[in-house]
Amino acid sequence: MSWHRLVTTFMLLWLLSLLSPLSMAVADELTLSATEEVTMVSPHIADNKLYIDADIHFDLPEQLREVALKGVPLHFTADVEIKSRRWWWFDKTEVKESQTWRVVYNALTRQWRVGSGDLLWPESSLQDALYPMRHIRNWAVAYAIDLDPNQVYDGKIRLRLDTSLLTRPLQVDALNGRAWTVATPWKNFSFSVDALQP
Repeated sequence: MSWHRLVTTFMLLWLLSLLSPLSMAVADELTLSATEEVTMVSPHIADNKLYIDADIHFDLPEQLREVALKGVPLHFTADVEIKSRRWWWFDKTEVKESQTWRVVYNALTRQWRVGSGDLLWPESSLQDALYPMRHIRNWAVAYAIDLDPNQVYDGKIRLRLDTSLLTRPLQVDALNGRAWTVATPWKNFSFSVDALQP
């Protein structure tokens, strides 16, 4: 075997060894994101407000469960954006809202607590504590009077683990750990106010 062919073979094997972990990481990332998704979105109108219902499938990695059991609060944020179509310019953002839940475990009482804002209520298990995020109901995002009844609106919604609300040392850890990247892809939906009127 010539010296040139030997060097080429060595370089090829070296490149393959570099790409192999990368491809495995990409495959793992695709597998992780495939388990997190918004499975249902249902806008509806009541009391002159636009409400969003959504079902979201996600699981916590074992590392996050262990962190939560040590009393570290986990924050989950749902984001919704609604735009109106404009043929002559970029679509106009009509609604941009977020809602955040806090899930925390009290080791002394062995009780989970969950809530939005300052109000937290007790739950008996982690699965029960995650229920409000997995089944969002009656989330008021806009007043119906502010929306054109004949306009078709395009919306999207997602849920993510909000690492910006962690303490500073954990934020650094979250930047380096894939277990902290719990997030669904955006889920698109469309509606018109007139069609949603009861």
